[in-house]
Amino acid sequence: MSISTEQSVMPAAEEQAATQVGEPVETTDTAVAVETTETTDIAPVTEAAEATEPAEPTVTFASLGLPEGIVRKLAQNGVTTPFPIQAATIPDALAGKDILGRGRTGSGKTLSFGLPTLATLAGGNTEKKKPRAIILTPTRELAMQVADALQPYGDVLGLKMKVVCGGTSMGNQIYALERGVDVLVATPGRLRDIINRGACSLENVQVAVLDEADQMSDLGFLPEVTELLDQIPGGGQRMLFSATMENEIGTLVKRYLTNPVTHEVDSAQGNVTTMTHHVLVVKPKDKAPVTAAIAARKGRTIIFVRTQLGADRIAEQLVESGVKADALHGGMTQGARTRVLADFKDGYVNALVATDVAARGIHVDGIDLVLNVDPAGDHKDYLHRSGRTARAGQSGTVVSLSLPHQRRQIFRLMEDAGVDASRHIVGGAGVFDDDVAQITGARSLTEVQADSANNSAKQAEREVQDLTRELERLQRRATELREEADRLTARAARERGEDPAEAIAAAATETVEAAAEATEAAVPAQAQAAPDERRPSSSYERRDDRGNFDRRDRRDDRRDDNRSGGGFNRDRRDDRSGGGRSFDRRDDNRSGGGFNRDRRDDRSGGGRSFDRRD
Repeated sequence: MSISTEQSVMPAAEEQAATQVGEPVETTDTAVAVETTETTDIAPVTEAAEATEPAEPTVTFASLGLPEGIVRKLAQNGVTTPFPIQAATIPDALAGKDILGRGRTGSGKTLSFGLPTLATLAGGNTEKKKPRAIILTPTRELAMQVADALQPYGDVLGLKMKVVCGGTSMGNQIYALERGVDVLVATPGRLRDIINRGACSLENVQVAVLDEADQMSDLGFLPEVTELLDQIPGGGQRMLFSATMENEIGTLVKRYLTNPVTHEVDSAQGNVTTMTHHVLVVKPKDKAPVTAAIAARKGRTIIFVRTQLGADRIAEQLVESGVKADALHGGMTQGARTRVLADFKDGYVNALVATDVAARGIHVDGIDLVLNVDPAGDHKDYLHRSGRTARAGQSGTVVSLSLPHQRRQIFRLMEDAGVDASRHIVGGAGVFDDDVAQITGARSLTEVQADSANNSAKQAEREVQDLTRELERLQRRATELREEADRLTARAARERGEDPAEAIAAAATETVEAAAEATEAAVPAQAQAAPDERRPSSSYERRDDRGNFDRRDRRDDRRDDNRSGGGFNRDRRDDRSGGGRSFDRRDDNRSGGGFNRDRRDDRSGGGRSFDRRD
């Protein structure tokens, strides 16, 4: 494969990024401001770091005002130092202020609003069907992730939490609300349905949180969100968090937030220093092989496509190539989505082919590569896709495949997102050059197939070992049973006054004869199960002159006019005088029990007529 590498020329993006990072960011926390300007200018960062260096070690969760039980649980989970978004928002959230927070995906926003919410509700009483806090999320996966992240700290404070989302049992959710739920993590649609059934009321909600608020106001959620927020009494606390602050968020802020405190710990663009961006320009015929080669890399990879059918198709192609892959999209049931995500987290699936439903709300540790097979819809979707890697300070790589006619679109998207991507022109679908192989970790499909065959061989060897051990166990069991049978036979012979040895020998002879009869009976059964190719037993397929298959019954292949009883003659009148039954539809003179479907049955006996005109 011939590959030429060059740096993409995007002067507008560089000027825009330089202008934005050079401008001061409004924030209420000095430490956060230092964090946001860390990647811009070396001299200012150094001076600011020297000025605030003595204060940095003192920023802990305990100093932020969180309860001691939460701090202790955080320490047990290995979380000791708050992220910038957490250090900025937690004090104001504990003070009961309305908050508008923006931080890139993976910056720790969940604990930023979750821990203060739990601390605010600690020690209170919750009535049945009336939660005291709600957290609205756009997707089911994000709702479950938020609940999983906050549940350990809610248990410490004795608070009950429940996830209300589609694709799961509504009965269980209603039952939990009837028993009392302190914090309700919900998607708007399912929560509205439960409220309409009278199983939930928002009149006691003290804290309302919108996670991924930009998507909540962009994907048709806005009417449902406003309907729910209108049911919450005034005077409570409202918090909106998102990775970007665009779309109709201004409408929500003006309508529901009172004197909100704004915290921005990252610039509006995706200038994450631990994340690198690359664009591979490929020909249409090379797109599928390149995708398979990159997906075959070692480690977890998320592959983003635009449509559900595309996700299923690419996942099937990768599996056929020997890659452990699976699809995740909104057309799957919740149980299937949960299973696929669990397999991906546990390492049973290395490549997850997903639509944008996975771009928000999925956190899996160890994802170091995001592959965009189809371009993102806009720069916000690109940033959210990219946010699946390089989370919590880890490093990651984002690779986008571009057809020749898509280069202008993708580079414009990169410019809007504020990222500087390297461009690589892939000239063929063979083995990657060292540069691209090092960037993507791509492997040859032959190597992948070799690994797959090796794994299959190892699995077969393990199965052989298991079967060998099972055979040895059964042989020991058979020996024990034979000894027990001989002992009982000898005892019975002694009780009858016979020679025990002769009785044992006779029993052994009967056993051998029975085994021989069973073997002889098994041979015809196997022959019947696998009939001779030249003469099938019951039905077979025959090609006609045009090459089509004609399935016939052997009993109909030849006409038997002379069978004496029980014969099946479907071609001519059966003149048998015996008791045989005739299945000829032209037989009008049957004496009883006949099936005449063509004309009226004039029989005078008790036979039933199945004439269609009857």
